[in-house]
Amino acid sequence: MKRAVMQETALYPPIKAFLEAAGYTVKAEIGPADVMALRGDEAPVLVELKTGFSLTLFHQAIARQAISDMVYLAVPMGQGRRFQKALAENLALARRLGLGVMTVRLATGLVVVHCDPGPYAPRKSPRKRQALMSEFARRKGDPNLGGMQGARMTAYRQDALACARHLAVAGATRGAAVKAATGVVHATRMMRDNHYGWFLALGAGVYDVTETGRAALCPTLE
Repeated sequence: MKRAVMQETALYPPIKAFLEAAGYTVKAEIGPADVMALRGDEAPVLVELKTGFSLTLFHQAIARQAISDMVYLAVPMGQGRRFQKALAENLALARRLGLGVMTVRLATGLVVVHCDPGPYAPRKSPRKRQALMSEFARRKGDPNLGGMQGARMTAYRQDALACARHLAVAGATRGAAVKAATGVVHATRMMRDNHYGWFLALGAGVYDVTETGRAALCPTLE
């Protein structure tokens, strides 16, 4: 049996009831707006309805900002991690655009306002900024292509390759000597953590390169 396709109209009754409970007079399909709500002399509240987040939904909501600053997106509340991830990402976008976001739990009619319209004031993350600055400074050359897919060359991987390359030539070596020879400040910790499986601890702070590490060096050993 073919499953019925959900319609945007299913969102309207719960949203109408929610806004009316807040003291608004609510009407549907007023001009280009899916939902329009008025309360006293306040700016009109406009709600754009869609069965899911989409670029079209954001375009429509942005267009409604020419009428009022109080513009909301409304979508059904989904389930699972995939929806929660999509909700978080679209909330971030909505806040940046000054839009509000509502979800509707269709089974119960529960309406949740996740954010209200308002000016966007991004919170900077000093930790994330410092991480980018550090990676930029430590990265040797420019080994990647912008927009590439798959594994990328990072400063950490470059340092690990430098350690493995030294061991491949010099043989088993103490961590302090690897640090002195390669300039990799955290050489001992890197080899101990062995993130890539390239290093073999021989005891007393001495390390050698594994066959996996030698294989990783093949493109760089001419």
